[in-house]
Amino acid sequence: MCGIVGAIAGRNVVPILIEGLKRLEYRGYDSAGVAVLNDDPARAGKSVLRRLRSTGRVAELSALIEREQMQAHIGIAHTRWATHGVPSESNAHPHVSGGVSVVHNGIIENHDEKRRALKAKGYAFVSETDTEVIAHLVHLHLQSGAALLEAVRKTVAELVGAYAIAVVYDQQPGALAVARMGAPLLLGVGEGENFAASDTSALIQVTQRIIYLEEGDCAEITLAGHRIIDIKGDEVERPIHVSELSSAAVELGPYRHYMQKEIFEQPMAVANTLEMVTNARSISPQLFGADAERIFRDIDSVLIIACGTSYHAGMVARYWLEGVAGIRCNVEIASEYRYRESVADPRTLVVTISQSGETADTLAALQFAKNRGLKYSLSICNVPESALIRASDLRFLTRAGPEIGVASTKAFTTQLAALVLLTMTLAKMRGRLAPEREAELLQALRHLPSALQNVLNVEPQIKMWAEKFAQRHHALFLGRGVHYPIAMEGALKLKEISYIHAEAYAAGELKHGPLALVDKYMPVIAIAPNDTLLEKLKSNLQEVRARGGELHVIADQDTRLTDGDGVHVIRMPDHAGLLSPILHTVPLQLLAYHAALNKGTDVDKPRNLAKSVTVE
Repeated sequence: MCGIVGAIAGRNVVPILIEGLKRLEYRGYDSAGVAVLNDDPARAGKSVLRRLRSTGRVAELSALIEREQMQAHIGIAHTRWATHGVPSESNAHPHVSGGVSVVHNGIIENHDEKRRALKAKGYAFVSETDTEVIAHLVHLHLQSGAALLEAVRKTVAELVGAYAIAVVYDQQPGALAVARMGAPLLLGVGEGENFAASDTSALIQVTQRIIYLEEGDCAEITLAGHRIIDIKGDEVERPIHVSELSSAAVELGPYRHYMQKEIFEQPMAVANTLEMVTNARSISPQLFGADAERIFRDIDSVLIIACGTSYHAGMVARYWLEGVAGIRCNVEIASEYRYRESVADPRTLVVTISQSGETADTLAALQFAKNRGLKYSLSICNVPESALIRASDLRFLTRAGPEIGVASTKAFTTQLAALVLLTMTLAKMRGRLAPEREAELLQALRHLPSALQNVLNVEPQIKMWAEKFAQRHHALFLGRGVHYPIAMEGALKLKEISYIHAEAYAAGELKHGPLALVDKYMPVIAIAPNDTLLEKLKSNLQEVRARGGELHVIADQDTRLTDGDGVHVIRMPDHAGLLSPILHTVPLQLLAYHAALNKGTDVDKPRNLAKSVTVE
């Protein structure tokens, strides 16, 4: 979602700010801006605040900055994803009040109340945003004599909601203040220069030394260093981490889009995620943390909480956990779970799944579960220092590497790989995984990266399908059993980046309503593995053909499904058993990608969407 970059240095920081924003573009945004402090030649030792904003891409902001010849030794920058107020220059960040300038990620829930109080004190509002309240509050406290960091601390104490903010003040040009609560923010430590950002990737160009701020922290950065105040008001030290993220990892390389790059990185991403079991002869609960064996022995059910693509991974896992491990499993959409009355079982393992580990709904749902007495938690996440990892008892890191494209691909397949390991572990501990079956599944996992590589070879056939799909306005995706969530994921991918309306159904549900939609203009995509439900699925597909629907079937080699009038079949490798959903995901990703290419949409940054959803 929104992105923040801040910098103070002995050199011109404007290029650093712009490069940081470019590296945050993947998060999704609709406007961008920068504010800097320049020496004021008319007032010795004083500074003047300069601000530039654009409703276009960062490249347009960069061109505007170049025309204006903006330079400075301290500044803040932002990419905004609209929440309060339409995308416009007046609503774009940074916002100002007097000589104060603020950038903000998150949502301030009591902004209306604060707006009324500030108006009564004479403050004028020029935007529709909740963020402008923050700028005026900081200014109010500064006018009362507080230094910048103290003014920021007093301001955030009045706020209700989620925020990560960065603030500069023209009367204190040697410092930049930040604060966070419910939204990620970190500091970058340099030599005689220091930085702040909402994401490590924004700073990897200038430093790999990162400090992750805790909930409620406020901090001040100067040329000389940094100072951090915790939520209690005490000065604290936070550890410096050396990030393993490299600039090359977030560069496009020879690919046309990040999504394309990330689809083709899946064999390596899955191999990296499974590295700990590649040479193992058996599965171990220690994969999930030192306390995993004790916790796993004390649970009798699993609750999976996630959003979007991660929710689909959880739905696949429900089939695995109940069918293989024999443990009861519920899957909840994070934004719904915390707002309904559910039955809390203290012997439940809460499994949260998130690519970024900063998904606001998932974090809030985990806290809600803890408050209801669910004391055991496991996070499956791609970011080792994320808030979700820090909030969980157990954790499994999916080593997918940075995922830049908004439509998740390699994060999904690595999440599924992690959930297979969880299934095997719980099955073994519950006496439901015989040694020979364990060895068989471990061998299948070792082969999985090669199998994924083979599946990528269907791309030429997918391209042919995509040419027709780009001309359609609607599509139906069908699956049965464990492949039904994969159909849901395929429909999500298609609508996310091609803007083709797509819906997914369990194939047996066709005759209960959706069949009314089927005609020659409605392409139907079916996932047809050679499993126990194949013959049932074939009957469902006949229902489609009988109504003139055009079928596109992704089938295993030995399903005896053939091309014909109105039936198009892509052959997959032999049935992969438990791992089949992972392999059948890839053709659907490629279909969405090439349909979007044919339609000319923005593949990596689809309209209205954001990569990291850090607001509720």
